[in-house]
Amino acid sequence: MTALAGWLRRAVPATPAERAAALWSFSYFFMLLASYYVLRPLRDRMGIAGGVKALPWLFTATFVTLLVAQPLYGALVAKLPRRRFIPIVYQFFAVNLAVFWALLALGVEPVLVARVFFVWVSVFNLFAVAVFWSFMADLFSSEQGKRLFGFIGAGGTAGGLLGPAITIALAVPLGPANLVLVAIVFLELAVFCVARLERSTGSTESTGGVKRDDRPVGGSALAALREVVRSPYLLGMAAWVALLSLGATVLYLVQAQIVASAVQGAGEQTRVFASVDLAVGLLTLATQVFATGRLLKRFGTGVAAASLPAVYLVGFATLAFAPGVVVVLVFQVVQRWANFAIANPARQVFFTVVDRESKYKTKNLIDVVVYRGSDAASGWLFDSLQAVGVKLGAIALGALPVAAGWLLLSTALGRMHERRAARLAENPLASPASARAQEQETTSCESNAAVSSTPRS
Repeated sequence: MTALAGWLRRAVPATPAERAAALWSFSYFFMLLASYYVLRPLRDRMGIAGGVKALPWLFTATFVTLLVAQPLYGALVAKLPRRRFIPIVYQFFAVNLAVFWALLALGVEPVLVARVFFVWVSVFNLFAVAVFWSFMADLFSSEQGKRLFGFIGAGGTAGGLLGPAITIALAVPLGPANLVLVAIVFLELAVFCVARLERSTGSTESTGGVKRDDRPVGGSALAALREVVRSPYLLGMAAWVALLSLGATVLYLVQAQIVASAVQGAGEQTRVFASVDLAVGLLTLATQVFATGRLLKRFGTGVAAASLPAVYLVGFATLAFAPGVVVVLVFQVVQRWANFAIANPARQVFFTVVDRESKYKTKNLIDVVVYRGSDAASGWLFDSLQAVGVKLGAIALGALPVAAGWLLLSTALGRMHERRAARLAENPLASPASARAQEQETTSCESNAAVSSTPRS
């Protein structure tokens, strides 16, 4: 036990109060991602069962569902403190899962249920994880996030390892439908961890703890869109997420087509997807525990966020000339590893320097609605290109300049984040809203300077 405590102190450089909050956050994310990764291979299999050609329609249905859900979530956040609305969100999803289990077990309208389940899991994934990281951005400062978000993210990665391992072992003997019950149990354990995490907070950052806040966030249900439009920083993060979705959707659709043609049988296809999840989890866990915090501290959030579009540049270039099953699966593993282990923790740190309303409402709009909206648009773009005869290799080649622009945006967001964090560190009593105003002023000045230095004809 002493050896474990010593290893934990080395792996998690933190005060005792920070470490307690980080451990409960680790457990919370572990349970949440274990629940999702039990469902993910089942979702991917149902995406194929519903027809590969139907995938753009399913992405569109997901986006429409999120458009309806976003203002409802905003109203909930405005009226209730986080210790109440976070459990409500997860238990609502648990009830939904119980209904799906009954439908799948009874064999009711298999194709229709498969398509609805695909949409539901896509909504659940983004909503559940966005709520988690909103909570983390509300608890921890930018400096704490750089040190702790890698370790906290490792909790999700460990859960992501357990989920596909359960699916690989039980998908055939237990049957896919009964795996839904396992996901419900993990989701309820996540709710328990939320309650324990709230109890572990209360100290102030000045005494080495994390932030407790029992107030409702307030504001209007539709405030998120206004905040994105007003802030160049938030607008840049929305663009970053849209580009992430574009790259991931194109790769996902390429993968679906190649796997559907190269791997036969529902059981084997499910095992392939679960094996990809397992490989991603092993690589990500090792990186998050031993390297993520050091990388963020050494190179900063901008370089860390830029690592993901760099992977896409290499991956799409390779896929353009060798669109085979091994290439697409390796590309999928590497990009998800870079995202979860390095780029995503950096992106979550970006949100530690915005106000509370932006952390919950605007972040949810960006991570959920913008992401799935880009999913839908990317799916239809991909389908349209194929309809006019564009081959997979040419689509991959056309994605290269997009990935290059995404890389430049990552470095710009990193500079903006560091400026905001420095201002808040110099004046801890200043609000993130004032940092936003200063950021807008700085952005305006930089734009004016750029215009004035441009030669005029």
